[in-house]
Amino acid sequence: MEKTETNEAVVRRFWALMGASRFAELAPMLADDLVCDWPLTRERVRGAANFVALNAAYPGAGTIAVERLVAAGDEVVTQCRVAWDGADDTAITFFTLRDGRIARTVEWWPEPYDPPAWRIGSPY
Repeated sequence: MEKTETNEAVVRRFWALMGASRFAELAPMLADDLVCDWPLTRERVRGAANFVALNAAYPGAGTIAVERLVAAGDEVVTQCRVAWDGADDTAITFFTLRDGRIARTVEWWPEPYDPPAWRIGSPY
């Protein structure tokens, strides 16, 4: 795949689509073998299709604002303000890109918590 935008631009577009709940539009920017880790809930999402499906099933609505972004080569780190379904939190996300597509994410939230009941045993 020919790289047409910077890794920083890919990640900014990712957050814009996430914040607008336009999850299906994420698929082309994700590597098919994407791995998304949420260490605080001990969850791992494997595959672009599963990532899109999980986010489409996520309850509530809100906004995501990038407050800080640092990019170096294929690595991008963001600090985002997430106001979602009544909560207002900060998320730190580490992205690894491959050939202009997001191949891995590791996302940290302010405090550990158990996965919500609707995700326990999910097919994602």
